[in-house]
Order: sequence, then structure tokens, then C-alpha cells
Amino acid sequence: MDLRRSNLAQWAAETLTQETGFSVTPELTMVSGDASFRRYFRIHHGDYHWIAVDAPPDQEDSERFVRIAEHWYKHGVRVPRIIAFDAFHGYLLLEDFGDQWLWSALHAESEFSGVEALYQRAIEQLLPIQQLSGMALPQYDAGLLQQEMALFRDWLCVQQLGMTLSDEEQVLLQEAFDALTANALSQAQVVVHRDYHSRNLMVLADQQLGIIDFQDAVLGPATYDVVSLLRDCYVRWPDAEVKELAVYYWQKARTAGIYLADWDRFQQDFDWMGMQRHLKAAGIFARLSLRDGKDGYLASIPNTCRYIADISAHYEEFAKLHAWLTTQVLPRVDAMMAEHAVTQ
Repeated sequence: MDLRRSNLAQWAAETLTQETGFSVTPELTMVSGDASFRRYFRIHHGDYHWIAVDAPPDQEDSERFVRIAEHWYKHGVRVPRIIAFDAFHGYLLLEDFGDQWLWSALHAESEFSGVEALYQRAIEQLLPIQQLSGMALPQYDAGLLQQEMALFRDWLCVQQLGMTLSDEEQVLLQEAFDALTANALSQAQVVVHRDYHSRNLMVLADQQLGIIDFQDAVLGPATYDVVSLLRDCYVRWPDAEVKELAVYYWQKARTAGIYLADWDRFQQDFDWMGMQRHLKAAGIFARLSLRDGKDGYLASIPNTCRYIADISAHYEEFAKLHAWLTTQVLPRVDAMMAEHAVTQ
């Protein structure tokens, strides 16, 4: 018996009965788990529905989630309204944003004009987040940036791919990590969602985009969220279309006073920030498979690694990294995926 689910259902039904006056039945329908220990359920009463969240307090910092959600909601950011929160047990009741991810809406479009309009909406909803103030958030500092990139080395290269890295390879990676860290810290520092992409944005009934999974927000580089959006680990668009949308963001951000440097500097900041993020993400996907048994994330490793290889090819500073990725890492990633396909 799933005792936490049963207790969550009872708490949610009692809370909603008190809030609404309805006699809500304590029955939950699974919506999803995610890359963390949280689980999401839907609870219904007639045409009304809400999201009940199971977030074990020894695994998840729900108080941080609630603080950020309430602050952002108060300032007009389209995040779910918090209906109730039981901090002791790790239970939450949230406004229900429905089931349509931006990811699925993008794939339903037959013309780039429809895709472009959705991304422009996502960019327009990112800008107010970047202008938020008045809330203490952790700094996206050098230690955290380096810690994230080390996931690529430790979890993907060593543990997932079984590589034994030489001293020369260790130095090559560290030099790349240092360059990417310095670039990130040199950028304008703003509020960063830290996972702003097509699977954390929901298309709502009013065609606005609902924003979820923001509990890891920090103060950090201005290009982080926009490259997360446009060079998404879960979907890939032609370079020309990505550039067009990046220009759209850059122009809007300059007008808003968020990012004031010229286009050439923005292009490098955008590219290098994307490399940092994709190094982190590739390592996380490997860790999710190896440590947590979530093998579905393996499918996103090839796309994520190819982003790093493709972008590193354009910068002399990363010539050695590019050569190493293309000769040593990508062939092993392809072999891993072929082996994984055979075992399915």
C-alpha cells in the first residue's frame, strides 16, 4: 500500500472541502513524477480539478518552492497559485495548469511561424522574471557552476561511458570548465529560473504559458534561461531559427535594460552559457539513469552532447575540447545508445 499517496489524498480532500465547500472525494490520479523525488497527482470534483503534490520533506525543500511561488505570483509571473501547504508532511495543493506542455504544442505546429510565436511568448514571459527583485536567492557562483560541470566528467564520462580519463584529459576539461565559469560570472546577473524549457512551460486555456519547476531559482547569468529555452535538451531546431529567436530576446532584453552588451558579445555569452548547461545536463541524465533508475533520460544525452560539440567547434578556446568530444565521447555515446536500444 502507498501510504503517502493515501494520506495525501485524505489531506487534499479535507483541505479542498474546507476551502470550497464541496464534498471532495479523496481519490488521486497520477499526473507524473519528475527528475526529483516529487510526485504529482490530480484531484477532481466535477469540472473542478487541482494538483496535489507529494514532496517528502527529507528529500525536497518545499518551503523554498512555496516562498518563490508566492513571491513570483504576487509580481504577476504565471506560476501556479499555492492553495495549501503542509510543511511537516511535504504535501502541497496547487492550481492545475492542465496537461499541455509547450513541448507538445511545438510539435503540433506544422509551420515555423507557429513555433516562433510560441517561443516569442516564452521569451516575453521570461523577461519579467529577469527583472524581479526584493527576494533573497542564492548566487550562481563559481563553486556551483563548477560542481554542475563536474557531473559530465564524473557521471557521464567515467560512470556511464566507463572512461578512464588521463591527466591530460582532466586538465583539458578543467580548462574548459574554468573558461565557461569566468564567462558566466562576467555576464549581467539576474533572476534565473534554471530549468526554463519546453517541459517546464505549460500552454494554458488563455494561451499564456504557465511556468513550473522553478524551485532551484538563483541569481545568475542573463543568458542562462534563454539558452535553456532555445537550445532545449529535449527538442532541437535549425541554427537559423534559433538565431532569429535569440535576436528577438536580445533586442527585448536591451530595451528592458536586462542585457546591454552588443550582439557579438551576446552571441558568445549565449553559446558559452549553453555549453555549461549542456555539460551539466548530460551528467544529470546519466546520474538519473545510474543512481535513480530513470533510464528514459538516456535518450536526451546524444542531443545534449552534440550541442557541446557543435558549439565548441566555433571557438578557438575550445578546439581541444571539440576534438576530444568528437573522437572520444560521441562515439561512446552512440555505442551506449545502440546497446541500450538492443536491451529494450
